[in-house]
Amino acid sequence: MTNISIFGTSSDVGKSTITFAIAKIIQDLGYSVSPFKAQNVSNNAHVCDDGSEIGIAQYFQAQVLKIKTSYHLNPILLKSGKNSMASLILEGKAVDNIDVRSYYKNLDKLKPIVNNAYEYLNSKYDCLVCEGAGSPVELNLMTKDLSNIYIASKYNTKIILVANIQKGGVFASIYGVYNLLPKKLQKNIIGVIINKFCGDISLFDEGVRIIEEDFKIPVLGILPYTPFNFGFEDSASLMNYSQDITNAIIKVGVIAYPTMSNYNDFEPLVVDTEINLEFICSNISLDKYDLIILPGSKLVIKDLQWLKKIGLYKRIENFTKDILGICGGYQMLFSSLEDKYAIENDTSGIENGFAFIDDEIVFEKEKILRKETYDIFSCKIKAFEIHHGRSLKYPLFYESSKIKGTFLHAIFDNDNLRNKIFKQINKDYQGFDFQTLKTNIIDDFIANFKHRLDIKRILDNIKV
Repeated sequence: MTNISIFGTSSDVGKSTITFAIAKIIQDLGYSVSPFKAQNVSNNAHVCDDGSEIGIAQYFQAQVLKIKTSYHLNPILLKSGKNSMASLILEGKAVDNIDVRSYYKNLDKLKPIVNNAYEYLNSKYDCLVCEGAGSPVELNLMTKDLSNIYIASKYNTKIILVANIQKGGVFASIYGVYNLLPKKLQKNIIGVIINKFCGDISLFDEGVRIIEEDFKIPVLGILPYTPFNFGFEDSASLMNYSQDITNAIIKVGVIAYPTMSNYNDFEPLVVDTEINLEFICSNISLDKYDLIILPGSKLVIKDLQWLKKIGLYKRIENFTKDILGICGGYQMLFSSLEDKYAIENDTSGIENGFAFIDDEIVFEKEKILRKETYDIFSCKIKAFEIHHGRSLKYPLFYESSKIKGTFLHAIFDNDNLRNKIFKQINKDYQGFDFQTLKTNIIDDFIANFKHRLDIKRILDNIKV
């Protein structure tokens, strides 16, 4: 089979969801399929089966397909860092902090890493569905675009365009992207998917005619806007979550500091009808919340300093109800945080934490990447670790009557631990089977896509 590239006509068009939906549909037809993204920019990462680190979107796509995860799915990952720098993660391991200019300067050295990962997956699977990044026709960056132009050109992939009609200007975006692509890639376009349509789809019949007859681009389908609360890749997608709070009995506030990371920790709470979840990004009263969560952070000390600067630090310090820290947020709960290598701040030094936990955090150069079954809070759970910080007294978790914290991510995915935490807050909390609900939501989502897409045209173009 010929592999597929998913090109967005702009950012935030739904490439990640289209990627896993099309991949799963092809897989269900009897083919082996893998997602791939050459280069990703995200603070949202997950530890793979091989102990490496990749962007959350590719990990989630692999979960949907029920395939093994490794760095090959996303060989280059950039995480935003200090002073306009980024943490460069190659083949699943952090190797350097670089600026954009340096990254582009060394692009030719990165291409073999992308090639090796792509070709490894290509040898293992019938079809790769390759997610692009942003727009493929940023003219000043097209020669530096690994995820879109490079992959599609080098490996002659077939291309599906995705346009978000909610953004407005859908005709201009489709026409513009198509006509700005190199002629070789124009010939490889299978068609365009119109995504996130609200209202009566028949009202776009004339739009379909214009695209197909005037632009000469087949329309593969029009997909209605459907809230989907999984696989959040960035903060923009996170803040678009949809929640039913009609029967909520517990109000949870998550502190959304500037470099909050691993927002996927909260997906089980978004779909929990007993939880009213809110993200807090300004100095507001915390009195209405039953639980405050300090989430993961890409730059723990800088985010801690931000809390102090805007005044939320004092509010959290004086909060009398339950507080939970996850990874970076857990580290903030300690007496002090020593950053001798300037990993979490612009300069080396020691920052005072909340002192809820009687130990210090020391940041080491080597990052801990681990995924396994753990025992925390008297529960056995599946989770993962991504952190530089170390605690001698509490290397995995801490628990007291009102303060809990852990280095682990994905803790709420585990029903037993989630039930324990929220039953302690409100005895009437009932809980639910998260994995079953997640599977059902994903299956319904894909089924809705399948009957609206021209699957035959897609298959006819990729079969060889």
